[in-house]
Amino acid sequence: MAASAVPLFSTGPTNRLRHCPQLPVSRLPAIPRVASPCETLAPATRISLSTATAPTHLPSHRRPTSPPSAMASKATSAASAASGKQGLLVFDREEVLSVSLAKYTAELSEKFVRERGAFTVVLSGGSLIMSLRKLTESPYLESVDWAKWHVFWVDERVVPKDHEDSNYKLAFDGFLSKVSIPPGQVYAINDALSAEGAAEDYETALKHLVNVGVVAVSSVTGYPRFDLMLLGMGPDGHIASLFPGHPLLHVTEKWVTFIKDSPKPPPERITFTLPVINSSAYIAMVVTGAGKAGAVCKALGSEKSASDLLPVEMASLEDGEFTWFTDKAAVSMLQGKASV
Repeated sequence: MAASAVPLFSTGPTNRLRHCPQLPVSRLPAIPRVASPCETLAPATRISLSTATAPTHLPSHRRPTSPPSAMASKATSAASAASGKQGLLVFDREEVLSVSLAKYTAELSEKFVRERGAFTVVLSGGSLIMSLRKLTESPYLESVDWAKWHVFWVDERVVPKDHEDSNYKLAFDGFLSKVSIPPGQVYAINDALSAEGAAEDYETALKHLVNVGVVAVSSVTGYPRFDLMLLGMGPDGHIASLFPGHPLLHVTEKWVTFIKDSPKPPPERITFTLPVINSSAYIAMVVTGAGKAGAVCKALGSEKSASDLLPVEMASLEDGEFTWFTDKAAVSMLQGKASV
């Protein structure tokens, strides 16, 4: 196992961010980049949550590259969408969702690499990593400029990196080990520290990356502005390690905080705070399965109550685009109750 820390990010002999030790399962392959234009999203039902009052099919201005296999005909491209919007994409099958998610991500990668020279991506755990599998296949394996990616985690369990509960291990096994992102640009937590120490260390490293221009800053909020957050949601409506009713939902003075009493094991974790999540340029919220239909219905339904908002309802971009990637099962309880 190779373990390394780039000296640039060291804050002391023990308090340093650890950069992606490579697990024994595989190594990051060196794959040459082949330039190729990104394609448009696969067909899906797209609903604008900010303006629509009923499901609306928004036409694409680009020719789709795969046959119609989602619920309805076309989706607008990710990179051309205006800021401050929220939309819902519904797919017939998870397989089609994963195809569209890969195109969406690759298109944003191309956009930000062209504009900034880097692409900052935040991952979550759970089923999200499986939904990214199409990025590890052609044409994206060869066409995406992986050398410009910088990868972070919206939350992480405070366990060793080779532990089955580690979000890093999940991402490494299912995604990172199959693409050629430089290991020094994959920012895993220092698992030798306590939960509090790991959170402080991660925030220190983020501040350094902001100072050197790798991570942007939101002109609206002043918090770090990641190019894309790829998030999932739990059946209870939690995102990252921010759980319903937990005091961490109201933390605003920190970029990264910690939890020692997570209602979902393991109990000790670090997590981005809501203001950081809400300062993103783009968020893809990937939610599938009937087990999450209740939380989706509450989040997107017409009946709202400010007194019992789920964490996912509190995720609202101030200057960006928030897109739900869902399947039929996940939105099955929305019929007749949607506020869209």
